[in-house]
Amino acid sequence: MSRLDRIRRLVAGLDADALLVTFLPDVRWAVGFTGSNGVLVVTRDAAHFVTDGRYAVQARQEVAEAEVHVPGYRLFEHVAEEGLLGDAEAVLVQADHLTVADLERLRLLLPDVKVQPVADLLVEEVAAKSEPEIDAIRAAQAVTDAVFEEILPYVQPGMSELDLAAEIVYQHLKRGCERMAFEPIVASGARAALPHARPTSRTIRPGELVLIDMGGVRDGYASDMTRTVAVGEPDPEARTVYGVVLDAQQAALDVLAAGKTGREIDQAARAVIAAAGYGEAFAHSLGHGIGLQTHEWPRLSSRVEDVLPAGAAVTIEPGVYLPDRFGVRIEDLAVVREGGHENLTASPKTLLVL
Repeated sequence: MSRLDRIRRLVAGLDADALLVTFLPDVRWAVGFTGSNGVLVVTRDAAHFVTDGRYAVQARQEVAEAEVHVPGYRLFEHVAEEGLLGDAEAVLVQADHLTVADLERLRLLLPDVKVQPVADLLVEEVAAKSEPEIDAIRAAQAVTDAVFEEILPYVQPGMSELDLAAEIVYQHLKRGCERMAFEPIVASGARAALPHARPTSRTIRPGELVLIDMGGVRDGYASDMTRTVAVGEPDPEARTVYGVVLDAQQAALDVLAAGKTGREIDQAARAVIAAAGYGEAFAHSLGHGIGLQTHEWPRLSSRVEDVLPAGAAVTIEPGVYLPDRFGVRIEDLAVVREGGHENLTASPKTLLVL
């Protein structure tokens, strides 16, 4: 079944006649468009893609299975004026990706149509990756693995967090990534206890742990990996905590499989950390989906019951953070399979003492 037909099945199941896809990663997933402005109209028997003149050539080269329209910048107005919704009476819109102003504009433009905002449209469809999509994620992750190996000689006393982050970006781009999946996290010493620390001019010192979280985007698909390394012999408790986090990650990987809930996977890791006495030091969820977005559905969290579909690519990233001392996080990227998983991350996980 084509992706547009999967959208039509979803729309019909919600008692509607059409869907306006305005979230660009979902537009790309559905018809292949990679630009920065466009609306996809999917009705029961047609599909139209509307964009502006900057993308006239690009859209006609990229867009599959939808008629391309290039009216200018008044995309919603074109949908209404040209009757692209046909005889649709109820139209779904992506509630979590449409502004209130745009919703009101649509309702004014389409007074005879019921415009219905719905959250989380397409998330399950997008999460279940095809094998070509998995290959693209695998290729992006291979770049990040190679970058990790390349940068290890730079992780030494006197190197600043910012300089190391710059090298991470350079090495990803040099190896074919079109951009970073997110700003790299490089956090040394006590700053590693900040889960989302931004790199600073602070220099690495002997005996410290350095937490490195990085990922790149290749052919639209993202990678994501965290490793924590020691610069010289670390504090004895740091070694202990590292082992706890590694065991917690393995416990989650041991149960990761299609049909499991994000809550089950999260709790497998969380139980190991809690049993070691560090439960309160693991304050974030275990992981997230990844693909055309760095963070997408499903979530792996104790607060959700998202059921993991086969083909979903997810991160497994437990951590322990001790304020004013150090932090440890270990993150792999894995594909959910029937009866298990495929780990796409090749970088070593034993504690590296540099």
